[in-house]
This record gives sequence, C-alpha cells and structure tokens, in this order.
Amino acid sequence: MAAEAGKVRIERVGEHVAHVLMDRPSARNAIDVDMAVALEAAADELEADAAIRAVVLSGAGDKAFSAGADLATIAAGRDQELLRPRGGYLGLTAYPRRKPWIAAIRGVAAGGGLELALSCDLIVAGDNARLGLPEVSRGTIAGSCGVFRLPARVAHSIALEWLLTGELVAAPRAYEAGLLNRVVPDAQVIAEALTLAAGIAQNSPLAVRETLAIARAATRMDEADARVVTEAASQRLRASPDNREGALAFLEKRAPRWAD
Repeated sequence: MAAEAGKVRIERVGEHVAHVLMDRPSARNAIDVDMAVALEAAADELEADAAIRAVVLSGAGDKAFSAGADLATIAAGRDQELLRPRGGYLGLTAYPRRKPWIAAIRGVAAGGGLELALSCDLIVAGDNARLGLPEVSRGTIAGSCGVFRLPARVAHSIALEWLLTGELVAAPRAYEAGLLNRVVPDAQVIAEALTLAAGIAQNSPLAVRETLAIARAATRMDEADARVVTEAASQRLRASPDNREGALAFLEKRAPRWAD
C-alpha cells in the first residue's frame, strides 16, 4: 500500500476476503491525516482487486474500534485534510464502494468511529462494545453521515433519542434496535466478522454487488422506481456467466465457479 506503514494494514484472508485494520491502539484508533489517506487508499486497492469480494474493517486492541477524528489533528488546524477526495471524511465515510464491508467493533465506537461503522454495510460487535454519536454534547452534529445513516438503520424514534442525547449505547441494546447484525463475546468479534464475510464471498460477486446497490438505494426510492432498477439488474444478471453457472452448480451438486 502507498499509505504510511503501521497505521492501516491490509490482510488477505483466504482467496476472497480482506481484513483492514486501523492500527493505532495507543490513540484508540483515532483517525489522523495519515490514517484517512490510508483508509481511502485501502478502499481504492480492494475495490480494484477482482479477487476480493468482502472486506472486514476493525480497530486494533480491545478498547476502541475508533474514537473518530484525531483531536490533535483538529487542534493543529488540519481537520480539512481529513476530508479526502474520494473517501470523504476520515477517508471512508463517503467512498462509493461496490463491495460489502463489515465493521467489527470491540470497545467503543463513538462519533466519527461510529460513522465509520455506519459507512459499512454490516456490523458485528462484542458484547462489551458501546456505540454512540455524542456530537451534540460538544456543540456540533454527526455531520459526515451519522445524522442521516443512523435513522436509516434503526427506528426513527430510537435514532432521535440516541442522536439528541448523545449517549453511548450498549451492544445488546443496539442489537435489539437493529443496528447490529451480530453480538458475540469480545474475543470472537474478528473471527465472527470474517466468517460472515466468507459466507458472502462464496456467492456470485456480480449478484452481491447488484443486490447491495439496490438495497442501499431502497430507502430513497418508491416501489415503482425500485422495480425499474431491480429489473435492469435482473437483466444484467441473466446475461452474465454467473447466472448459468449458479444453476449448473446446483444441478451438479458442486460449489459454483464464479466469474470475477
């Protein structure tokens, strides 16, 4: 990677899964300029790698997934440098990804840290994790994506409570509200997220990308528009090698060999 060594690491797990590690545990994985650049570079690299079908994002250590923006960076007047040209704030919150990412949360995911998780498609958390958007208590808002992505993930009344109080919510409560996909013991978070990624990666990459794109846009479309978009995706899939391969693999009782 072109990013600064040691702050963001990419590990390939098997053929089709990547693990992106924010590796700054002494600062609770707070995102400085180097890390924002590195996260954007990681997304560039993995989006371009046809072999990678799903990505897990985690923070080093068990104290925090990420504390969000690095306060020393902000105090130094470099906060605008955290806004990257492709990835947006912190290098990832606005990145136009086509592949599914899974946030694996241990410890605290607060402020920009939770916004990074909300920028992923799925979230696995440890049973001692705490999550929240405390920006209102600091005189600002969760403006990179939290104020609009949280209401899209949980009931509107619950999202308003969490946004307006700024409280940190325990993982079991966040799971009950629908924010988290799975809650497991802290020591199992990474393994569980990688298992979930591997389950996704065994499916047709094209079908996963088409499904993900429609599902992401679904809350912004009425049913008539959604049907048009879905039919266009279905036509693309019917014309793809994966469509025939899926049927053949089922009939022949073997694992499918998808075209990347």
